[in-house]
Amino acid sequence: MQFFFLQATSSNNAANYLPIGLQLIFAIGLIATIMVISNYIGPKRKTNDKLQNFESGIDIKGNARQPMAIKYFLVAILFVLFDVEVIFFYPYAVNFRELGWHGFEAVVLFVALFVAGLVYIFKKGALKWEE
Repeated sequence: MQFFFLQATSSNNAANYLPIGLQLIFAIGLIATIMVISNYIGPKRKTNDKLQNFESGIDIKGNARQPMAIKYFLVAILFVLFDVEVIFFYPYAVNFRELGWHGFEAVVLFVALFVAGLVYIFKKGALKWEE
């Protein structure tokens, strides 16, 4: 006995996607069921302690919505930029013999562009914390 959606076919038609659709419907139904059941069965006692923001056991001090210096975000973005640069060295390291001098010149140009960007960042004062 063989189900129609498990038959191997060479053509790409909608029947080939039926198992994925059934799994998606089952997953969405399971999530909805769990959310509805937990809403009806779960406790509903609201006390002042439960309604207070959780600060990992530390007493709340001030407002969490105070402005934050843009320097933190700038340093994070620059870190990601220069960290991702290292990922591009891996293909060169694996294939450096096959790439030869042309590959070496390309890597030197790549590094030179990032060093130029780093010099630009230093000249703009993006990494200075004293202001």
